Amino acid sequence: MTIKHLLAFIIFGFIFSIIGTLFKIQHWPYANEMLTIGTLIKVIFGSLLIYKILTTDKFKEFLNW
Repeated sequence: MTIKHLLAFIIFGFIFSIIGTLFKIQHWPYANEMLTIGTLIKVIFGSLLIYKILTTDKFKEFLNW
């Protein structure tokens, strides 16, 4: 999985959370589920993104400057 794919999933999670928030404000059904799913998407793919960044060689070279 490339970093572009991980960033796309995180953006999808933010969009899902924003829509869930709008549902919550309007008191529409499934708002809590949308907020939960959006948060889980952000946490999972955010942690995968951090792992991917920390395991790349160029990042390790940057830390040793």
